[in-house]
Amino acid sequence: MNQPTQRPIWRDYYEMTKPNVVLLMILTSVIGMFMAVPGMVPIDVLIIGNLGIALMAGSAAAINHMIDYRTDINMARTQNRPVAQGRITPTKALVFAIVIGGLGMWMLVVFINPLTAWLTLASLIGYAFIYTMFLKRATPQNIVIGGLAGAAPPLLGWTAVTNEVHGYGLLLVLIIFAWTPPHFWALAIHRREDYAKVDIPMLPVTHGDQFTRLQVLLYTIILLVVTMLPFATLMSGPLYAIGALILGLIFLWYAIQLMLAKDPKIPMATFKYSIVYLMLLFAIMLIDHYVYPPTGF
Repeated sequence: MNQPTQRPIWRDYYEMTKPNVVLLMILTSVIGMFMAVPGMVPIDVLIIGNLGIALMAGSAAAINHMIDYRTDINMARTQNRPVAQGRITPTKALVFAIVIGGLGMWMLVVFINPLTAWLTLASLIGYAFIYTMFLKRATPQNIVIGGLAGAAPPLLGWTAVTNEVHGYGLLLVLIIFAWTPPHFWALAIHRREDYAKVDIPMLPVTHGDQFTRLQVLLYTIILLVVTMLPFATLMSGPLYAIGALILGLIFLWYAIQLMLAKDPKIPMATFKYSIVYLMLLFAIMLIDHYVYPPTGF
């Protein structure tokens, strides 16, 4: 472990929460809330609910930093993380994770509802322990199986408002579940040597780049089909359908270019587009929700 460097300590704790990842999760959680009601989400649920979910997601991320610090130091993408660099000890990282996770759980139980709290806790356990401690090192399908935990936020937003698990909320989970493999495997292709160096069996390491590129293409096709389901089930209207189709076809173009394997920059470009894709998809879904409100409310 390297010697600690001078840096404001709050930045290290903030970095451990993986704020960019959590922000994307909260975006889907917020939209899950709005999709669950015909009008405005109660302001207390909107603020407290998403804060509680964000704190527990940040807790899961901090546990990930704590568990993976020995491998993080050997990977270019993660070697500067606070625990890997010794700026924060694993014990302090764990205490921090417990504190913010406990605070988030308390907020959800007391001010939102126990269903959302327990589902969020299940998501935390799924990512921080089942995926990070076991699946990540056990199978090249780690991101597929473990992706369910990361797909939960829109359902958490839905249950925070309604206090029930609804089929539409599960459909939002399905979209992110189908999105996760092509999103992450594009990055894994770009970082294949890093994963090989630390013996983590990501798909490009165990089955090769070309097989992984094929899987990205196939999952992108699945994603394109899945994103049509909100329109098919009358959850969303034509504005969403057109937007989802255009965004999906662009994603498919990236996946085809990735399959052709002619440009070494395409894996990272695909990864970056996948993030923009998810943000725009959910944003269009939200706009459509108020332009073409569903009749089931």
